Amino acid sequence: MRIALGIEYDGSGFFGWQWQKTKRTVQASVEQALGRVADEAVKVVGAGRTDAGVHALEQIIHFETRSARDMRAWILGANSNLPEDVRVLWARPVSEDFHARYSAIARFYRYIVLNRAMKSALQRRQITWHHSALDCERMHNAARYLIGEHDFSAFRAHDCQSRSRCRRVYFISVYREDDKVVMDFAANAFLHHMVRNIAGVLLDIGAGKREPAWAGQVLDSRERQLGGVTAPPDGLYLVAVHYPEKFGIPQHPIFARLPADAGRFDVPE
Repeated sequence: MRIALGIEYDGSGFFGWQWQKTKRTVQASVEQALGRVADEAVKVVGAGRTDAGVHALEQIIHFETRSARDMRAWILGANSNLPEDVRVLWARPVSEDFHARYSAIARFYRYIVLNRAMKSALQRRQITWHHSALDCERMHNAARYLIGEHDFSAFRAHDCQSRSRCRRVYFISVYREDDKVVMDFAANAFLHHMVRNIAGVLLDIGAGKREPAWAGQVLDSRERQLGGVTAPPDGLYLVAVHYPEKFGIPQHPIFARLPADAGRFDVPE
């Protein structure tokens, strides 16, 4: 049986999603917890490989099992064996052609910046801080240069292992909520550090260090060294993943903004 789960986690205590031999990762924690419920070894596949310190409101995973359990047992059993910074939100059986990564049409990330004079004492690992005033309109206008299908070499990490440098960005929105600046990103997929590198460029533009057109210049250059700093991981969240309706995966309402042809673009390797 193939089962899909929605999970949330606070990434501040993990060295990212992907299993590592000597480091604490979300994938390893989830596999250990599910293995205890299944009474067999379990390997999970995630929709995205979040970096160290990055959080998830709803990461989607799937796994195969021979164990017969109802969905409530998977949820309660996994959560009773998981550390406090990871939780299973829901579980449901899916067809054999469902794949958490390759069946996805789009990913939705959110980057949150506390924009005030003082850092937060309560959210110091869940939010990025920027002390100088940010102009959200300038940031939003700059983001328009990045919409569409492009070579995002200038925004990917030097150690990015993806064979394709092209991604299709469906939308980027920048707006203010009281003393927070929020950046929403949706694309068919993201390169390693792509969201954080875009956020770094937008933050410089919002602070008045660069003009909005600079975002397009960085994109066109295809040179990572021209793109400025990589924004910290603290404020980054994998919010949701979008799949074809036939799989029955719960969908975030923001995906109503996707273009009608969103599902025609394969997820690049």
